Amino acid sequence: MKRILVIDDDLETCNFLTEIFAEEGWDVESRQSAEAARDAVDKNHYDLIVSDINLGGRVTGVALLKEFKTISPASEVILISGFGTLETAVEAVREGAFDYISKPFNVNEVIATGRRALKGRDAGAPAAVLLKEYSEASGLVGHSHKMIELYKEIALVAASKSTVLITGDSGTGKELVARALHRNSPRSQAAFLAVNCGAITETLLESELFGHVKGSFTGATADKRGMFEESSSGTIFLDEIGETSLAVQVKLLRVLQEGEIRRVGSARSVRVDVRVLAATNRDLEREVKEGRFREDLFYRLSVVTLRVPSLRERTEDLPLLAANALRQAREAGARATTISEEALSVLNQYEWPGNVRELENTIAHAALYARGNVITPEDLPTKIRKQPRASEPETKIQSLFRDLPSLDELEKRYLLHVLQTVGGSRTRAAEVLGIDRRTLYRMAERFGINLKESGE
Repeated sequence: MKRILVIDDDLETCNFLTEIFAEEGWDVESRQSAEAARDAVDKNHYDLIVSDINLGGRVTGVALLKEFKTISPASEVILISGFGTLETAVEAVREGAFDYISKPFNVNEVIATGRRALKGRDAGAPAAVLLKEYSEASGLVGHSHKMIELYKEIALVAASKSTVLITGDSGTGKELVARALHRNSPRSQAAFLAVNCGAITETLLESELFGHVKGSFTGATADKRGMFEESSSGTIFLDEIGETSLAVQVKLLRVLQEGEIRRVGSARSVRVDVRVLAATNRDLEREVKEGRFREDLFYRLSVVTLRVPSLRERTEDLPLLAANALRQAREAGARATTISEEALSVLNQYEWPGNVRELENTIAHAALYARGNVITPEDLPTKIRKQPRASEPETKIQSLFRDLPSLDELEKRYLLHVLQTVGGSRTRAAEVLGIDRRTLYRMAERFGINLKESGE
């Protein structure tokens, strides 16, 4: 029988994880402090240790991970948390964590990850780990599930030599992902050069990328090294790769296939050792089908593909992103120091077609126009403030039934109503609903409700 140790300072979480792991036929114990967990691992062998990273004291899950890998190197370790950054994910991977699971729990994911860890399928290739508070080092902000998954992918891919295609809408932070990949790679001490392929004409782009020889075209008064040569041993980031012409694509394919470039006007090839990262907000598969992008180049570029989520997909990160944008605005001279709840509510209702970049510009605008230290809805740009007027006040019960909701939507609203009524107590909510805790967790998971944030 497999032995499991669950570590979390929250008794409800310990009980829940113990329950679902015991149903797998595993022998499960739990501890609620770092000290008790350390004592247990000293005295017993566990096949799998599942630990929260925030244990309410000085010792974090990553610190415990380091200790466990010394005391019991054969034990797999999975870290869990609702908050995280790329830096901690990378640190945890380096320290040997098997995976990181975000809260609120996806029950099936928890069980599947535990099974994989016990079977050792991913031995030697741990996924990723946790996350403390937001760190400025990477510039990537957020602890939503989608961002944590992105951190995990970056942590796994950074050390490889593979070409990476970074996709996502405009303004989502694709260059930040590219810089994070470089910063956490063996090439981090060498050059990182970025070029926006869509902002330069074809002739100039060829010269910028591959260099030219004297006299190769009007104005070429001397030999010039291109960005591929300048970034040799480092990383080159090709932003908006989908905007390149077919002629440039042929030359890029040669670099990826042969590891060499040829300057414009030269007959001699030059070897280069450079990692290529590329980004696009276009659907390159469609571009290939419509003949605007070479299929062979697409497959060379997309050895690994990372997708950066849009802001609409991670609205729970909006307060943190807004706070970070306000910090930047203050460094630029703005006087506002905080954002009101009313202003955050307005921001949360906007669609954000420009994503994080648009949010940063919006906060910069509001910070400059704020009449005091607090950003209010009146300080936001007009287009952000345009939203439907609220109807007459309604009771909590009336709000459950407005808009003729579907049964699923009604069930979700009722669950939220019960949680609010009982002050977020999961035990009391389960009693009111007449269900057990596991069913309550499954309901919350299905509707995307974080039980931790619901009030307890």
